Amino acid sequence: MEILIFLIIGALAGFAAGLFGVGGGTIIVPLLFIVFTQMGYSPDNIMHLALGTSLATIIVTSISSLMAHNKKGAVMWPVFKNLAPGLAIGCFLGAGIAGQISGLYLQLIVGVFLLWVAYKMFFGGKKQVASQSDDADLELPSKPKQLAAGGVIGIASAIFGIGGGSLTVPYLTRYGVVMQKAVGTSAACGLPIAIAGALGFMIFGMQQQVDVPNTIGFVHIYAFLGISIMSFFTAKVGAKVAHILSPALLKKCFAFLLTVVGFYFLYKGLL
Repeated sequence: MEILIFLIIGALAGFAAGLFGVGGGTIIVPLLFIVFTQMGYSPDNIMHLALGTSLATIIVTSISSLMAHNKKGAVMWPVFKNLAPGLAIGCFLGAGIAGQISGLYLQLIVGVFLLWVAYKMFFGGKKQVASQSDDADLELPSKPKQLAAGGVIGIASAIFGIGGGSLTVPYLTRYGVVMQKAVGTSAACGLPIAIAGALGFMIFGMQQQVDVPNTIGFVHIYAFLGISIMSFFTAKVGAKVAHILSPALLKKCFAFLLTVVGFYFLYKGLL
């Protein structure tokens, strides 16, 4: 029965990710939080399990996304090489930081983050950034600054249980990177974030001796398998449907959903 539930979550998360053009983490974390709560897991572990498992599933989806974007030449590998070490180290450390934060505080933090994403989807994206067409003309920050930026994005990604796209894309477009390459490079950056974050949540979770069946630290194995398998396929379906429907309407609908979930987390955290 558990496997079936996780397959359904994976189908929903993948479809929503393809439909709304966002990382699956913003869908997976809230759904896992609800399911783990219904399964009667300890409130102290539920949010950590949702975050750790979400990052583990992103390993699979980021590989699929990375390959697709790379075929179109949309991955800026020199920028990826500068960001990746910081992303990996930051995300691993972020998992350790998240492990020290109580489940209730994590709920509040993630709730605020989801409301921020919802706000950006409601009101963002109206201004078009003048972007460079030639990578050689870009004035990107120095390597040490990109490394530091990667560290910050990595820490935040671990605490929010996401692949970092919500943070990496705005960072790159701010310096004139065209949207297609920002998204493609962000997809590549999701892999070191997911691997380091999942390992971090496993290791720090094992140190805390999490008493939940079918888990390695803060990563639920059945949930990881079920979500990864289904989201890999349904993301493509969601992307096709997205081309049929109005992008503006889709964004507003998803922003409304995130607003409801964000306030739900705040309500549960403050209750």
